[in-house]
Amino acid sequence: MLFRSIAVAAHEGQTRRDGVTAYIYHPMAVADRVEHLGYEYVCVAYLHDVLEDTKFTAHDMLAAGVEDKIVAAVQILTKHPSRSYDEYLRIVKQNELARKVKIADMLSNLADSPTDNQIKKYAKGLLFLVY
Repeated sequence: MLFRSIAVAAHEGQTRRDGVTAYIYHPMAVADRVEHLGYEYVCVAYLHDVLEDTKFTAHDMLAAGVEDKIVAAVQILTKHPSRSYDEYLRIVKQNELARKVKIADMLSNLADSPTDNQIKKYAKGLLFLVY
C-alpha cells in the first residue's frame, strides 16, 4: 500500500513521547480506528503527521501517486505556527476526511498516556469536532 510505505519511510527513526515506541505505531492506530469508514480515511490516517513531522512535502506525496483529495486532507491536518489551535480545528471540521481522522487521532493520543493538559485539550477538541 503506497500510503503505508510513505508513512513508514517518512517516520523512520522517530519515536513516540516515551522515546522507545516507533512512531509509525501511532498512524497505524489511527488507521485502525477509521478502517470501517473506508480506504480514503485509512490513507489519510497513515499520512496525517507526515507533512508536520517529517521532510516529506505535499509535492512528494503527489509525485508518489497519492490522490489530490488525500493530500488535501493531510494538508488540512498539518498544523501551522501562524494558526491558533481553535482556528486549526475550525478548518479541520470543514473537511469530512480530515475531521474524522482528527477525531481518531485525538482518541489514539488519549489512549497513549496523555498529560492532564492533553486530556483537557483533546476533550475540548473532540466536543467541537463531534458537535
